[in-house]
Amino acid sequence: MHEFNRLEECMGTVFQFSGLSAIDEAEFLESATNTLHKADAIFSLYKPGSPLSRLARGETSVAECPGVVEQVWELCESWAKKTDGWFSAFTPEHTFDPSGLVKTWAAQAAADKLLEAGIIDFTLNAGGDILISDGQSREDFWRVAISRPVSIADAEAGVLTVLDLTGTEFRAVATSGSAERGQHIWNPKSSENQQDFTQVSVIARDIVEADVWATAAFAEGIRSLERINKQAHLEALYVMADGSLQATDGVLALLAKATR
Repeated sequence: MHEFNRLEECMGTVFQFSGLSAIDEAEFLESATNTLHKADAIFSLYKPGSPLSRLARGETSVAECPGVVEQVWELCESWAKKTDGWFSAFTPEHTFDPSGLVKTWAAQAAADKLLEAGIIDFTLNAGGDILISDGQSREDFWRVAISRPVSIADAEAGVLTVLDLTGTEFRAVATSGSAERGQHIWNPKSSENQQDFTQVSVIARDIVEADVWATAAFAEGIRSLERINKQAHLEALYVMADGSLQATDGVLALLAKATR
């Protein structure tokens, strides 16, 4: 077994693949990162020539876009129903923007490339959203740090707390907040954005599920805590506007012992 660590800039952020492998992983890491770039080429709204940018400008239709656009469209519709409409891929301007899902959707597809190759011992950091493989063998990689809700350039930046997912069903953590990108998550049911909290981290089995619920929770506000608390397979940690913390019932048991 040998260690690998691959950093890949994509989608305006950095993806980090870290793990152990008994085979030469280079080819499969290349395939995984190519998967990310293909998704970015299709779904980026920062690339004027991408299919999604053209769709937003009304220059094309979903039917004329690559087939994966319709697949993601349908996936977003499904998540909208599961979150009672609090996750929405449609902006206030009525354009299709699946950014609340597509980064982690692409990350999972990239991770699947490694799993299919038999590389099962790794962790993927997708711009701060974390996916841990079932075969992760290193104890410290089961610990996930939650950052303070400030820009990484801020003097107060650092670790807020650490979750320990060892021995649990959870494999993913996704965080939504306003520290880095401001109020980029819109309220699909009102013209006013929630002001209850500045950051929410959702812990789930699946990285897409964690990402979607984090986006939905940030859109809804603190009332989402009760909604997530009813989901047996989800937990969430909120950083309130005044700096205090609120969480679903199971979060306390997930805090790493050193931070209790």
